[in-house]
Amino acid sequence: MRIPMSYNILRHRDHPGGLTDPGLLATIREDLARDGWTLLRGFQPDMEAFSGVVTTLCRRVTFDPARSHTTDTTQMVDAGLGPIGLHIENGNTPRCPDIVTFFAQTAAFEGSQTTICDGRVVWDRFDDAQKARWSQRMTVERVLPEALWKRYLANEHPAISDPAQVTMEHVLQFKAAIPDQDFALHPDGSLTYRLTLDPVRPSALGGETRGFANAVLGPSHNYQPPRYAMADGTEVTPEEIEEIRALAEEVTHEINWQDGDIAILDNTRVMHGRRAIADANRNLFIGMGTI
Repeated sequence: MRIPMSYNILRHRDHPGGLTDPGLLATIREDLARDGWTLLRGFQPDMEAFSGVVTTLCRRVTFDPARSHTTDTTQMVDAGLGPIGLHIENGNTPRCPDIVTFFAQTAAFEGSQTTICDGRVVWDRFDDAQKARWSQRMTVERVLPEALWKRYLANEHPAISDPAQVTMEHVLQFKAAIPDQDFALHPDGSLTYRLTLDPVRPSALGGETRGFANAVLGPSHNYQPPRYAMADGTEVTPEEIEEIRALAEEVTHEINWQDGDIAILDNTRVMHGRRAIADANRNLFIGMGTI
């Protein structure tokens, strides 16, 4: 049985000042604190206005190195046509964004709904054995091509802005700055990357309530599929991923996009995904960062 979910829609008619309305930001933050997400509808923003929302919410903007940029703060979402499993954005990176925003410039006529799932609700549905297992720390390991890891580092390291500037000194500085990550560099320039994280966590937006918020159920579009291992040395199996996926689906809900909608998610609490795309005539953009 699917569990009901409150559907937050903040409408332009209630905030006549538009995306810069003084009361809108406060209401967005209230919705994020209470439910972990909200939807802005009827504001009819352009790309510049969407970028303004991102920079207002995020003190520091981050990117996916495999995506193309649309502005200095936003990127285009292009992940094929198939369904996308639930995940937090950039969940397997050392600096996971606190906030993720999506802008449906042109919504699909059919399909392509964004799925959302509150990790706190998933965690509450775990049995005692699952809670004990997922309370452990987890290590993510994958091989990254040289072009991708250098693009990521060029964005995240404060001293550089171009992948061509990356040196081993920058790699070592970034490793020292953020704990729980390690790497092995290969002759072809690729890098085996390991990150140890908490698959169950409290929200970065506040509060002590924990939720199942990670990328275990998600895709590997543009990347090698990662290997997940728990602190006790056991690997996360396809069977247990499927078991959690089925459980999460019962508490997963859909955003049925309209042109101009902006969705804002607490990326440290609410996982998201996508139904299959039936109408490829859609344009979706993303902006994300830390609060």
